[in-house]
This record gives sequence, structure tokens and C-alpha cells, in this order.
Amino acid sequence: MKRRRRDLKQAAESEQEERQSIAHVVSLRDSDQLQIMDVKGCYNSLALFPAQFPIIRERRKRRKYMCEIPSDLLMEIVMRLPAKSMVRFKCISKQWSSFISCRYFCNRLFTTVTRQQQPQVYMCLVDQGGQRVLLSLSSTSPDNTCYVVDQDLSITGMGGVFLNAVRGLLCFSVRKKACIYNPTTRQLLTLPAIKSDIIAQQGERKDIRYYIGHDPVNDQYKLVCTIVTSSAFFKNVKSEHWVFVLEAGGSWRKVVPLENYHPHAPATVGQFINGSVVHYMAWLDMETCAVVSFDMTSEELTTILVPQEAGDVALPAARMKAGLIEYDGIIAVFDHTHLKEKCLVDLWVLKDAGKKEWSKKRLFLKPCQKHLVHDDIELIVKGTTQDGKVILAPMKMHSQFYILCYDMVSNDLRKVKIKGVLDIWFGKECYFDLKYSKDESEAVIYLET
Repeated sequence: MKRRRRDLKQAAESEQEERQSIAHVVSLRDSDQLQIMDVKGCYNSLALFPAQFPIIRERRKRRKYMCEIPSDLLMEIVMRLPAKSMVRFKCISKQWSSFISCRYFCNRLFTTVTRQQQPQVYMCLVDQGGQRVLLSLSSTSPDNTCYVVDQDLSITGMGGVFLNAVRGLLCFSVRKKACIYNPTTRQLLTLPAIKSDIIAQQGERKDIRYYIGHDPVNDQYKLVCTIVTSSAFFKNVKSEHWVFVLEAGGSWRKVVPLENYHPHAPATVGQFINGSVVHYMAWLDMETCAVVSFDMTSEELTTILVPQEAGDVALPAARMKAGLIEYDGIIAVFDHTHLKEKCLVDLWVLKDAGKKEWSKKRLFLKPCQKHLVHDDIELIVKGTTQDGKVILAPMKMHSQFYILCYDMVSNDLRKVKIKGVLDIWFGKECYFDLKYSKDESEAVIYLET
């Protein structure tokens, strides 16, 4: 009986101490409320029980040690995390959010760790019914002979087909408005429409092209827009250019061209971005082709005519099939107009941009590989791979998905398969667009509105 009474007394005292402890902790709620974060980054109130006091003390101890980590060391640790984890960790606190989103961190991320990542490859499909999908591809073989879809990056309202990319940001054109899309954060930013000074007259066509680039001097992302009106066969060409700085409160500014400016119409194929300078092919008239360069820092336009060799017949815009590539670190025009019937490619290399000097090189495809280029498939230049191979992609796909890689050193043409595309895209005609970014990284930049 005495032992039973002693046990009951101890249980009562324990219960009273427990209630006092809980009351004491609850009284601290207003001044020091404890919270815990789940994996998804959402805050949940912590249910306080005596059994969890050691856990709470341990968490407080961990937070104490975490605060003592130097900021430089913390930055080095976070930079080695996957981009999607960085985006999720922005929910930890306002301090973490501002830390990960700051320009200094993003620049360090791009110039150090991200250089070791694999190139980003994006593919966009658009069918005749208007259905669109944006896919991310990754190589499954050391020699890059096969790519597999690893992620669907489509979001509601994305629309359009991406034109180009810079440092992980994609540029779209939707209903003649520029859209910037971050595939890592899934954030879509639509820029305001431009109030153009040129109006298309009856019988004329109006075309709007957007290009995105980075100004390393001022550390700014900029968009340049070219608006063109022309009649049939590139007659009466009129063009103007606008610039938009991607920052809060940004607006479109008209670019004042230099004295030697030539009105031009950007070509439907072939645009290239190299550092802080945006390059694209354009037509001054039906017979005159040029490479237009826009410097993102000085915001100046430069037009360099693509020459025709003496004795060669100038190809009109409707027949010429060419695009811009990078050849030994400089701009070149890859003209594959005669690839199918003559198995040859004309390569115009811009040796000196200041003096506007070009050199021509003729490449011959191996006859045994002629079966890879079909007469019923129109090929478009989509830049170069990391090892300098030219990417030729079909404009339209009917069944299987693939690209062709042309080695300019060995004159070897290789077919690269793309696997993992949903079955609903097989057996129907769809527009096929591809962007291979050799040095692009996943961006954690938050696009300010």
C-alpha cells in the first residue's frame, strides 16, 4: 500500500511539473515562438511536448552554429547545390532569399561552378493546332550520339517559340510581345508592347524580332527588338531598334542608329549570341545579305555585308539557306544551300570585324553520307556544339525526332537521335525548334516586374 501511494504521489508530481513546463514554454510564444520548416519550405507551428525539449535544444544549438559560418564559406557551399535546391532554400528566410537572388551570388555561380555543368539543350515543339511544349534534353552517351528528354518545362500561358537564350534565361515572342522565361524558377515575365514609329502600309508585312543578351560592364540583362516593315521581295525595307533593361521600372528605349546604318530585315533562320554582342543575319534587299551585330554595352549597331566571290551568282533570299555559327571563336556564315544536290558547304569566316574582311572556305560532304539529307526536309542551322560541330535541325518533324551534327574538320555528318518525346507528337506534322547553349547555366535569378 505504501509503495502504491508513493507511486501515485510521484505520478502526480510529475504531471504537475509537466503542466508547469508546458505553461512556461507557452508563455514564451509571443517573445520567442518556435517554428520548424518542412522540406518544401513552408512554415508549420511546432507542437510542444516535454519529450521534444531535447530536440528543440539541439535545433537551437544547430542554428547557433549555422549563424557562425562565414558568409564566403556559406556561399561556396550553396553554389555547389543543384539550382532547384537553391530556389527552394529561398523560402527559408528573407535573408536567404536576398542572398541567393543577389547579383553578386548569381555572377559567382555562373563564372565558377556552372562552368563545369553540361551544356543546356532545349527543344520546342508546336503543332498546327497550336499545342506547344518546351522540353529539356540531356546526353546519354559520351560521344553525344543520343539525347533523352529529362524534363517538361512547359507552363500555362507560355506560348510562342523561344528565339534565344543567355545565362539560363529564355526569350520568347508571344503575340508580338517579348517574354522572358526562367526554366529553373518557372517564372514568366511578359514585357510591355512597343509603340513603334513605323506602320505597315497596305501590302506590306510587319515583323518583330527579340534578342536577349548580357551587358558585363553594367551587369545588366538587356533585350534588343528589331521591327521591320517591307513589301514583297524585301522592297521598301524600313527598320527600327529598341532596347529594354531587365530591371524594376524598365521601359523600351529607341536606339539611334549610326550614320552608316542600313535598314534591314532579320533572316528567318540563323541568330547567334556571343558574350555581350548579339549577332543575326539579315537582308538589306532581295540580293544583299549581311551580318548585323548589336553591342549590349554601347548599344551600337554594326552592319557587315556578306561578300559574293567573283564569278559566283548571288543567291536571292528565297533560295539561300544559311545560318550563323562560331568558328574558332569568331563569327562565320554556314551556307548549306548546295548540301543536298552537290554535297558542299560554303563557310564565310569574319576574319576582321573592324575592317569587315571575310575569308571563304569550301567543305565537301562524304558521298556515303548523302542519304542523311533528304530532299523533302528543310534543315536550319542551330549553332554549334561544345566541340565545334554544326547543328542542323529539321524545321518540321513528322515521325522520329533527331538532329544532324556536321564536323567541319573531318567533313563527317552524324545523325543524333532524340528519345523520350511523348507519343502524341508522333505521326503528326509539328514545327521543331532547338537551342543548344554551350556555356549556359541554370539561372536562379528572380525576374523583377
